[in-house]
Amino acid sequence: MTDHFMGVDLGSTTAKTVIVNEAGEIVASEVVQMGAVSRAGLDRSLSAALRAASLNDSDIAQTIATGYGRRLVPGAGRTFTEITCHARGVAAMFPGTRLVIDIGGQDSKAIRVDDWGIAEKFAMNDRCASGTGRFFEVLARAIECDIAELADLALSGEKELEVSSMCATFAETELISLLAAGERREDIAASVHRAVSARILGLVALVGKETPVVMTGGVARNSAAVRFLEEALESSITVPESPQITGAFGAALLARERARNAVGDTSIERAADVSATTSRSCSTCGVADHAHTMADHPMIPLRPV
Repeated sequence: MTDHFMGVDLGSTTAKTVIVNEAGEIVASEVVQMGAVSRAGLDRSLSAALRAASLNDSDIAQTIATGYGRRLVPGAGRTFTEITCHARGVAAMFPGTRLVIDIGGQDSKAIRVDDWGIAEKFAMNDRCASGTGRFFEVLARAIECDIAELADLALSGEKELEVSSMCATFAETELISLLAAGERREDIAASVHRAVSARILGLVALVGKETPVVMTGGVARNSAAVRFLEEALESSITVPESPQITGAFGAALLARERARNAVGDTSIERAADVSATTSRSCSTCGVADHAHTMADHPMIPLRPV
């Protein structure tokens, strides 16, 4: 059997596994919703992906992990940041992409990408839940609807309301106050989506607006979030068929490239990892919500094989 390569993205609320073949084609992928950085969710994602590909652990030549819980992934030969892996995965799916907007359960990112799928500059909001999947969960709870209903509600909203608090802790109280004042759920949902889009637009401004734009992460499945962000950016946005697996796909491609450069591992070991931005904030400068460049975090760019 030919070699296969695995990428695992263990995020704050989901575990994603992608397996690619020697040609870099996806042969299996699995997304498992879970609790906070769950080992059980990780195990289910790994096992399901292997079953879907009709493979065993021994058939995986190389594994690379990314995400909040990447150091928990068994058998991973290397770890890389989400910035690196999302850029690499999106560039492979959509060649020519210049801007990646990733909105996950606990953070949001804007990543400017070069011709080779290397992140040139990025900005993160990882100090609070504003604009993340968690924030939309707060909205759904406040207006008493299922999270799956949010998009339809928001897209049918007409009145633009002021939503001043972007803190998940205080936003629920503000949203309840709007309901008590007689405002429609649809208008509240639409206004929150607009406010989130404005926050993401601020991140994009830090790295520089570029096109084409691809949106990834769980929030990309929310059609209203995509629509309002398109309006804020004044640009169309492409959403992958499976927007949650791009980081794991990028990790799998990096595993494939690492195996190809196995002698000495010189290029891969010193490259691709844009920074030490591994979890809550940048470990180099300790600041969230600002742009990072190659000068901030030097690296030797990895050119795809």
